[in-house]
Amino acid sequence: MAEIATLARPYAEAVFKLAVDGNNFEQWSNALNFLSTVIQDPIMGKVIANPKVEKETLTRILFDICDEALDEPGKNLVRILVDYHRLPAMPQIALQYEQLKAQREGYIKVDIASAYPVKPEQQQEMEGILKKRLGKGVDISINVDKSLLGGWLIHAGDQVIDLSVKGHFEKLATELRR
Repeated sequence: MAEIATLARPYAEAVFKLAVDGNNFEQWSNALNFLSTVIQDPIMGKVIANPKVEKETLTRILFDICDEALDEPGKNLVRILVDYHRLPAMPQIALQYEQLKAQREGYIKVDIASAYPVKPEQQQEMEGILKKRLGKGVDISINVDKSLLGGWLIHAGDQVIDLSVKGHFEKLATELRR
């Protein structure tokens, strides 16, 4: 995962610079998210991974699927990613772009995994705590992950805060092995 993040960084930064220059942050967000969704599709994944599919054919397929979502700079990004075999990095490019955008706008995207559905008052409380801890506004998205057994797993930018029962058990198991 770290390798893909490293590969994605220059592309995300280049796209962010284009968004700054063109003042079209949302347009790029939409395009990158759409491309990520397309590229993560299992059928599309097989097409991308197939060495018999030529670059021009793959580019044409992506343009046909993404025609409405891409302007010329977006199409240029697709061409570059296809030429350099970087399409699998697209979800990470989108993620890093969103982090750069959030940083510029003074907030941070926070993903919270919870073992159980979170009540609105719990979310508000967590939002206040995270704002204080991170020193900026937060945009929270919450997913239920029953494998956590209890508690929360929080991803805020590069930070991971593991408050889950599963995380505590894993830490305890590691300590006991020493």
